[in-house]
Amino acid sequence: MSLVELIAQADERALAASGLACLDRCVPLLGGDDEVLRPLWTSLADPAVGETWGECLEQARAKLPAPFGEPGEEAGEDRAVRLARQMLATAPAVPAGTPVRVWADACSVASLRIHRLLEVMVPAGGADDDVDSRREGRTEGMSPLVAAELRRQITVLELLAGNGTGPAVGGLRQVLVVSTEGRRVLRAVVSRRARGRS
Repeated sequence: MSLVELIAQADERALAASGLACLDRCVPLLGGDDEVLRPLWTSLADPAVGETWGECLEQARAKLPAPFGEPGEEAGEDRAVRLARQMLATAPAVPAGTPVRVWADACSVASLRIHRLLEVMVPAGGADDDVDSRREGRTEGMSPLVAAELRRQITVLELLAGNGTGPAVGGLRQVLVVSTEGRRVLRAVVSRRARGRS
């Protein structure tokens, strides 16, 4: 199935975890450490899904403040940071219903755009790729960084749907492994770009 189809079929827990995984992989852009979102993951692992989510979300926002700069022309990385901040700022206080579905979908798009903006072969400020068509399954000519992020998003949703590997809650541990790998990749990309500017 395409990413769009997987999101459409996902339940609330899977949607919350999918959106959180996208945000988690982009934490390097916000200057956060690898553990800053851990309480949110723990919240999703609880049988009473999301009971402490809102409190954990506020704690994360306090550690990763999201001030928006003055509007105007932005370099590619600045746009990527803004997209990452929006993911955090728009997370629903309760991971349920329409709000979590809208958020998970927006996080999917934002994370793919972030990876496109940070792609080494794309100059800063380059145009966004057509992520909608990518999410629908048209993957010809994708840049390596975007292709890898698309695969991670699909893998996360497949793990949380069970897909022969067990129930959704049990898949959270595997999702964390996938997300951690993606975060390391993005941290390396951000570091490489920073070195290139110095």
